[in-house]
Amino acid sequence: MVTQAVSAAAPAAQGTLPSWLARGLADLFPAGQDQAAADPDQALAARLAEAQAQGRPLRIKLGIDPTGSDIHLGHSILFRKLRAFQDAGHTAVLIIGDFTARIGDPTGKSTTRVQLSEAEVEANARTYLQQLGEGQDPDRALLDFVTPGRLEVRRNSDWLAGLDLPQVIELLATSTVGQMLAKEEFSNRYGSGTPIVLHEFLYPLLQGYDSVQVRADVELGGTDQKFNVAMGRDLQRHFDQRPQFGLLLPILPGLDGVQKMSKSLGNTVGLSEDPLSMYSKLEKVPDAVVDAYLTLLTDLDLQALPANPRQRQQAMALEITRQRHGEAAAHQAQADAANLVGGARGSGAAAAEVPEASLAAVNFPAKAFYLLSAVGLCASSSEARRQIQGGGVKLDGEKIADPNLEFATAAALDGKVLQLGKKTFRRLVSP
Repeated sequence: MVTQAVSAAAPAAQGTLPSWLARGLADLFPAGQDQAAADPDQALAARLAEAQAQGRPLRIKLGIDPTGSDIHLGHSILFRKLRAFQDAGHTAVLIIGDFTARIGDPTGKSTTRVQLSEAEVEANARTYLQQLGEGQDPDRALLDFVTPGRLEVRRNSDWLAGLDLPQVIELLATSTVGQMLAKEEFSNRYGSGTPIVLHEFLYPLLQGYDSVQVRADVELGGTDQKFNVAMGRDLQRHFDQRPQFGLLLPILPGLDGVQKMSKSLGNTVGLSEDPLSMYSKLEKVPDAVVDAYLTLLTDLDLQALPANPRQRQQAMALEITRQRHGEAAAHQAQADAANLVGGARGSGAAAAEVPEASLAAVNFPAKAFYLLSAVGLCASSSEARRQIQGGGVKLDGEKIADPNLEFATAAALDGKVLQLGKKTFRRLVSP
């Protein structure tokens, strides 16, 4: 079955990547142009054709360090491409960086990362796998955990924890200090006098060694991971293996349309978010990045979509919500969002399937700023005050202008919809 799937998905002509692979691609190295186009070590299309002829799936590596507990849509770009390789009959090799997470990837960091404990990393890893679809129907999951031969889940502690000092020295001897300082983050920190701890130099080497251990044909990564992915190629050569291809995908802009999607910036959509929250956030994405979301997060044909920006936004929001929650839930979320964002009250708002927030932990009488933080809409009372003073909070469609507005009892709020900005809604429920 795997052989047939690989054959069916192989490129029609030598040197041409199939559309499912080329979609959204930001960088591919080596590129294998001109005379190298037929070389399976220089051109990915040739490697695919070789795999077809040999009746073997390629091994597609994606490493994830479980340094947090939530996966958002920005992370999902890489998993979607990994799933596309699975659906084409290839083997996804998902590496849980339970060892490397204890060091922390220095990419994008201006200071040394805080090292996590083994227990913290394992707890995060379990939640990652659940969000990726472990134990779920493949039709609704990001990755196919069910079809034989399509997925290997490996933990890099299996080989990294047992390295002895001579092996570590061998790895260190494959790279120079100059090469490490060529990495942008290290270069910036060195130039500014910000400390670089020696163990941080080990991170790209250990991630590269993962490619050796799993004999990767292709490694997926974001555009910020090129240094680490290239390190894997170097180490494979050192250990007399065929070097992998590096396939890099763009960094998804966050909901603000400017900065990258990041939980610390508060501009994310989580994979585990309820349908209404997901849809409501996505339909407000700035026009300038809607096509990026469509390209990277859906399989929709952009040429077949309406040119009208609002309709395009809605089509994108509906499709992404459908992928996670199913057709019926996505359409219900769209209808509910129309009711709520339009300020609908009475029967419209009452019918909307809004996520509930319990008032059980709220001490009454309660002021508005305290209420927002107590039900989890704001991280702190000071943030809640800012949101209210900025005009971003409504209760059943009516703006709350005074942070000190007081509510006497839970019964006075029971069933009402509390809205934060244009994207977040909670129906208050008394205990």
